[in-house]
Amino acid sequence: MTPTLVRHHLQHAGPASRVDPRVRARDWAEIQERMLVPLHEAVHERLEVGGGTRLLGLGCGSGLALLTAAARGAAVTGVDDSSPERVRLARERLLPEGHAAPARGDARIVWGSPADLAGTGAPAYDLVTAFEPVGAVTGDSDGLVGLLREAVPLARRGAAVVLVGWGPAERCATSAVLRAVGRLAEPVRGGGWPAARRDDLEEIAARAGLGLDGSGRVACPFGYADVESAVRGLLSTGLLDAAVAATDEVQVDKELTEALHPHRRRDGTVWMPNVFRYLIARTR
Repeated sequence: MTPTLVRHHLQHAGPASRVDPRVRARDWAEIQERMLVPLHEAVHERLEVGGGTRLLGLGCGSGLALLTAAARGAAVTGVDDSSPERVRLARERLLPEGHAAPARGDARIVWGSPADLAGTGAPAYDLVTAFEPVGAVTGDSDGLVGLLREAVPLARRGAAVVLVGWGPAERCATSAVLRAVGRLAEPVRGGGWPAARRDDLEEIAARAGLGLDGSGRVACPFGYADVESAVRGLLSTGLLDAAVAATDEVQVDKELTEALHPHRRRDGTVWMPNVFRYLIARTR
């Protein structure tokens, strides 16, 4: 993945405050989103994504995973209702120049949920991806099950459905950092940071009525130019929003900077090895 592709059609503008949703979306697109590129590429390679693939991306964010699939020739559709600013960036990447024509292949970006695609008459999808890792926020699996139940009717029988989760805590340095800072939210959250369980993805697939067809693990180290970039990137995920709400952004910045200290290298960069797990399910 080249820097040009990662930052394709992202215009540099916006206020400096990290609290601003436009800046947070920009931090996600320019700093954090690319950390999962090895996962995107491993899944696309395994499932032979290319010309003829019709892909539906759930929680597409600012569209990097869609962009890599479109670069392989896939016709991509992305849906997201979590951040209008991320969706705007996805449209800039995949539908430049007034969104009149896709940048790569046949592309469509929708602010909403899979249910908003029903009745459009589009051909059935043969691949559904949910690349946002579950297991870091209490209840995130319930939200994914709901999205999958809306998406399954839009896919052909036997279509592949990809789910992603955090790997074992001992192999995910970033989850330990998030867990340490996330403790600030315990009085509000009503409990500790949830730990990913071995069969989380299988349970989600079963609840969505999907069959199982394999799994894999991919190393996705999180690397940043400096601590400031690491703080901006991790805050952009939204995984620490509860901690910010329970205290304030200054306190979270302080705790996050301290938690990142063991991962800072002599040249000032920050490096955290992680492993993510993906599950391939099938519609019935």
